[in-house]
Amino acid sequence: MSTHFSRRDMLRIGGAAAASTLCFPMLEASVRAWKRIPIGTQLWCVRKQLATEIPGTLQQLSKLGFDAVELENAFGKSGAEWRKHLDAAKLKACGFHHRLDELQGDKISATVEFNQAVGNRNLIIRSLPADVYKSGDLLKQTAEAVNEAAEKFKPHKMRVGYHNHTTDFNRIDGEYWWNLFADETSKDVILQLDTGNASEMAGVTVVDLIRRNAGRTISMHVKPYSKKNPDAYLGADELDWPAIMTAAESTGGIEWYIIEYEREGVPPLESLKANLDSYKKLRS
Repeated sequence: MSTHFSRRDMLRIGGAAAASTLCFPMLEASVRAWKRIPIGTQLWCVRKQLATEIPGTLQQLSKLGFDAVELENAFGKSGAEWRKHLDAAKLKACGFHHRLDELQGDKISATVEFNQAVGNRNLIIRSLPADVYKSGDLLKQTAEAVNEAAEKFKPHKMRVGYHNHTTDFNRIDGEYWWNLFADETSKDVILQLDTGNASEMAGVTVVDLIRRNAGRTISMHVKPYSKKNPDAYLGADELDWPAIMTAAESTGGIEWYIIEYEREGVPPLESLKANLDSYKKLRS
């Protein structure tokens, strides 16, 4: 049986074909836009569980779908013990939150030994004394100390970094402390951007920070922020996650996304799973 196509049919089919030629490559490019970035979580979120049960807690995090964890406390265990538990859970170490003094002087050897044992190369300074965020002179002194520490750990193939809190966005001579610190430190120093902490300061835009300090956001704490609903999970908060992740992957130099959720009242493993699921939906 022959099939007859009218002129209208031919135009419709031709238009559809043209549209598919134009749209499908764009759609494919959009799907390909996200890089394959491994995802970890900060063990601060499950510190209470780890205090009594390290192996089981790590196993649970692995089952949730995390690739790695960022340590902030050794809980009296050696690096070798932690490595045994991490390997059993098939998790990597993507960072350790240190005090600055643990990266200096006679404490360097112990810090190197622990991090080598767990297979971690990202040594992130968790915080600084409150006065440092109010003084340009103290900022410069601290930056010098951080640069010196970075040089000390470089032969061990480890990187020193710094993690922000809200006070990092105090202004000194009109500029954010965070940006001044970035300018005073070596390009080798990681600027671990905590999206939630940064967003607590009015006027701060995460995307602008990433772009301004290109190549320095090696790891990022993926933390939701909502003024209207402080308990909101990723995707239900007020941050523009597609824009943030695009900036991180195009100019930030991102190697690790680290999900963190610090709100009380929700079981931590439950909230981490909810945020990880939301993260995956944002990137689907």
